[in-house]
Amino acid sequence: MSNGNGRLKLALQKDGRITEESIALLRAAGMNFEFTVRSLFSPCTNFPLDLLSLRDDDIPEYVQDGVSDLGIVGANVVEEKGAKVTVVEGLGFGKCRLAICVPRNGNLTDLGSLRGKRIATSYPKTLGRFLSSRQISADIVEISGSVEITPALNVADATCDILSTGSTARVNGLQPLLTVMESEAVLIANEDVLESRANNEIDRLLTRIRSSLRARGNKYVMMNAPLTSVEKLKELVPGMKSPTVVPLANRDLVSIQSVVGEEVLWEVIEQLKRAGASDIVVTPIEKIIP
Repeated sequence: MSNGNGRLKLALQKDGRITEESIALLRAAGMNFEFTVRSLFSPCTNFPLDLLSLRDDDIPEYVQDGVSDLGIVGANVVEEKGAKVTVVEGLGFGKCRLAICVPRNGNLTDLGSLRGKRIATSYPKTLGRFLSSRQISADIVEISGSVEITPALNVADATCDILSTGSTARVNGLQPLLTVMESEAVLIANEDVLESRANNEIDRLLTRIRSSLRARGNKYVMMNAPLTSVEKLKELVPGMKSPTVVPLANRDLVSIQSVVGEEVLWEVIEQLKRAGASDIVVTPIEKIIP
């Protein structure tokens, strides 16, 4: 590990787009800590883990160099920095895309039309690799901030920047032309630390994080149903492996329990009711431990 006191270090973005959800994930995984942007270290009181508060651009290299064992950062930052780290897990939040945008109603309408044009970006290495892989030669203008205003200032003809909703691009008269990469928050690890597994603390932490991730977006559904409807209902709620079917005092009825994804919950419930289910109870899930 990166220090000699037997405690892991995990680097977090100190104040930015994914900070709040990163902290929420760790708290959901049972970590007890006080995190402030002014403190470099935030020790967990119930787990051998210290949180390190950093600029997101610094996290991949700190993990690569072993200053921190682990980090939570956007995949776009990992790609741009080219750090030698292992992406352990996609975390499902902070989703966005790195996209090339062009002025609306302009003459830049496809990838080929970017040849010889100026593209402003804070991601010159990622954009350069993308253009090179498609045999497109363009002038990359590296900008540290406010990339979206460069076409209006005649600093660039197009931009390559992070889009979440695309509203900032629209306000500045731009529209997406194509996506360079999709991104989300990822958990990264130092390659040597991950391979050595000198102790089981990383495995313990990963188990907790993954159990919280598996629970997100899922609901626990319980219902009563006629015994004759069990096979049909099992098809509708297969769950993780198979639903739980429990006999009731009334021998003509059973209780069926399963996990259903929240994105299809209401559709499934409607199908369950049509198949004979009743007294349907839906509850949140805190953890799913395989």
